[in-house]
Amino acid sequence: MAEHNELGKLGEQLAVEFLQKNHYEILETNWTFQKAEIDIIVQKENVLAIVEVKTRSSTDFGLPQDFVKPKKIQLLVKAVNEYVISNDLDVTVRFDIIAIHKAGNEFIIEHLEDAFHHF
Repeated sequence: MAEHNELGKLGEQLAVEFLQKNHYEILETNWTFQKAEIDIIVQKENVLAIVEVKTRSSTDFGLPQDFVKPKKIQLLVKAVNEYVISNDLDVTVRFDIIAIHKAGNEFIIEHLEDAFHHF
């Protein structure tokens, strides 16, 4: 499991750098509320994006965005509402997934904006 965790940490680091390059302001990383843990919370203008980072060493197990379960999404939604209220933010909330997979020696980063449409 250790290798998986390191990959996850590396993935989050890559995601943060990627978001900064794309002019997002990083507000929080690994923010926890009750049972929900949010990988990264960023803001760009009046959009607050909740970013779930999915890192895979390959795409053999299907696409990274298939790994977010409805129950997890409900937890995230509750957590985000709490975050917005407690920080008194006037923002539009968006859920994004950053999917990272390894291809040879490179990491391919895909940023899926508005990943969960059904909320």
